[in-house]
Amino acid sequence: MTDNFGSKLEGNIDIPDGDQNFKGMSISLGNVSAREWFTKTREGVKPWTEFFNFQKFKVPKAVAPVPKRVVRNIEQFQSNYMFVFGGLIIFCILTSPMLLVAIAACLGACYIISLKNQERKIRVLGKELSLAQQYAAVGLCSFPLFWLAGAGSAVFWVIGASFFVIMLHASIYITAEEAEMIELEMEEV
Repeated sequence: MTDNFGSKLEGNIDIPDGDQNFKGMSISLGNVSAREWFTKTREGVKPWTEFFNFQKFKVPKAVAPVPKRVVRNIEQFQSNYMFVFGGLIIFCILTSPMLLVAIAACLGACYIISLKNQERKIRVLGKELSLAQQYAAVGLCSFPLFWLAGAGSAVFWVIGASFFVIMLHASIYITAEEAEMIELEMEEV
C-alpha cells in the first residue's frame, strides 16, 4: 500500500525515488500505531505558505475571542505545530555540543549491545542478561552524563519555547470565520 507521496506504509517509510540525495534511505516503524500516527500527522500538515501567511496575522482587539481562536488554530495546524516542536528539539540538540555527545554515546552503547547480542548473549558474573536489562543498564549509566550535559534544562527550554511559539502563532493567526467577518465589515463601510 502506498500513499500519494510514493511512500510505502508497510514496515518501512521510503523516500521517493525521484530525490537522488536520499535514494535508498528508509525509516523503519515496526509499531502499527506509530506508523498510523506518523501517516496521519504527515497528511494533516497544512501548506507552509498558509501557515506563514503574514496577511492573516492580526492582533486581537479584545481578549475574549483569543481562546476560541487558539483552539481552532491548534485544531487546524496541529501537524504543523508538531513539526515546529521537532525543529526546536533538533535546534536544541545541535546547539548543545555536550548534549549531542551524550546522545551519541548512549546511542553508540545501545548499538554495540545490539551487535554483541547477535553474536552471543552477554554474561555478567555468570548470569545471562536479557537485552532489556542491558539497555536499562546503559540508560542508568548514561543518566549522569545527561545530567552533566544539561538535558533537563534542554527539555524544559524546548517545552517553553514550543509553548511560546505555538501560542503566539495560534493567538494572532485569524481563523476562516474571522476573515469572513472582517470582509463583511469592510463591505458594509
